[in-house]
Amino acid sequence: MDNPYKIILKPLITEKGTIQTEEGNSYNFLVHPKANKNEIIKAVKTLFDVDVVKVNTMVRKGKQKGLGNRTHRRPDVKRAIVKLKEGQAIEFI
Repeated sequence: MDNPYKIILKPLITEKGTIQTEEGNSYNFLVHPKANKNEIIKAVKTLFDVDVVKVNTMVRKGKQKGLGNRTHRRPDVKRAIVKLKEGQAIEFI
């Protein structure tokens, strides 16, 4: 995957993520399920022009949902927690 826009799908802005940003200079992103840590680092550097110190990834399994006898499963999503170098920040408007 060469296109950074296909690797970083969107930022995740949650209450826990905001606390991580304030205390640890870490940002949460929803990423492509097949993206690895090196690709995520390159994509964040390209898109936001910042230095990345560390990346943690996790895959959250989709929940089983339904109504009556119809059920479906939500898709699995991959998250990345990106820690930036001290003094750098990403602005989301």
